[in-house]
Amino acid sequence: MARSTFYYHLKTLGRTDRYEVERKRTCEIFHESKGRYGYRRVTMQLHNEGFAINHKTVERLMQEQGLKCLIRKKRYRSYKGTIGKIAPNILNRDFSADRPCQKLVTDVSQISIGDKKSFLSPVLDLFNGEVLGYDISDRADLTQINKMLDKVFAITDKLPEEWDTTLHSDQGWQYQHKTYQEALEKHGIKQSMSRKGNCLDNSVMENFFGLMKSELLYANDYKSMEHFKKDLKEYIDWYNNKRIKMKLKGMSPVQYRAQYLRE
Repeated sequence: MARSTFYYHLKTLGRTDRYEVERKRTCEIFHESKGRYGYRRVTMQLHNEGFAINHKTVERLMQEQGLKCLIRKKRYRSYKGTIGKIAPNILNRDFSADRPCQKLVTDVSQISIGDKKSFLSPVLDLFNGEVLGYDISDRADLTQINKMLDKVFAITDKLPEEWDTTLHSDQGWQYQHKTYQEALEKHGIKQSMSRKGNCLDNSVMENFFGLMKSELLYANDYKSMEHFKKDLKEYIDWYNNKRIKMKLKGMSPVQYRAQYLRE
């Protein structure tokens, strides 16, 4: 038993505890999750079970019992200040697209398994949600971005000349880098950037990362990063070719694009 827990119980001995039931269930939920749940998830589970309790109260109850989440997820942030040219926000949260490769979005997401870290850098087509190209690397660097761009250029270079393409990102250092911007210009792609510190400007990309993690990463108990990488490649192939979407009339992204090109 933690020292804080022992002294808490010693101090409150003989008192009437108005949160006795909630306190007991909070402790049970925490240990059922093997210490993975913080107060927000514990609160959510309590609400699912019908308890009417505020998240601040749950946080206090956990602190009093010495219950501290063992896992703190740190979101990868590529922003390191202004180190290059900031592009205008051409996209401006208009996530609709009339044809393939009209508007593309990109970002980098960190995946952690044990003490191993890996980074996923995809490009998403807003027309149908298809992952046009991606790279999985143990380092978030320009090499990864260049590999991703090569896969995208292999597609966009074959487009009709009158089809213009815009690639949107946040203000991460990679996207401010001169070589990245020169590569886009060379291949005739317009660059767009989110406003500083405004994740909603690239919310479609954030939604994809959240979906991938909930359907793949969090749904499986991965012990090996290599195992996850293998499954991630299979997941992206399934996401593009098999996973149907209601807004695509029940078709997968690839099926929807193929239908558009036939019309």
